Amino acid sequence: MSFFSKKPPAEPQNIDEVLAQFSALKEQCAQLSEEVKNLKKDNLRNINKVGITRFNPFGDSGGNQSFSLAMLDGNNCGAIITSLFSRDGNRVYGKPVENGASTYALSEEEKKAIELAQSAKQPK
Repeated sequence: MSFFSKKPPAEPQNIDEVLAQFSALKEQCAQLSEEVKNLKKDNLRNINKVGITRFNPFGDSGGNQSFSLAMLDGNNCGAIITSLFSRDGNRVYGKPVENGASTYALSEEEKKAIELAQSAKQPK
C-alpha cells in the first residue's frame, strides 16, 4: 500500500508530442530565467554586507565596549549604527549610508566598519 502512487506522465508517442513537450519546457525555462533575473535585481536592495568594529572611545578607562556596525545592500546603501559606552551611560547614533558614504560626518571607526562591510563577500 503506497500513499505516493502518483502516475508518471505518459511518454510521448510521436514527434508532434515530443515537440509539444519541448516547446512547453522551453517556455518554462524562459519563465524561470526571468524569475531568477528579477530575484537577483531585488537582492541588491537586501542587507547583505555587514561590518563591525569595536573600540574604546575613552583611552583612560574601560575596554572595547563601544562599536560601529555598518549594514549595507548590494549598492553600498544602508545604515551605520554607533554605540558609545561609558560608565555614565550609553549613547547610540544612527547615520544613513548611500553609495558607501554619508551626508553626516563619519568617525574613523565608522569609516572602518563601512570598509569592512564593503569588503565582505556577497552571496552570488
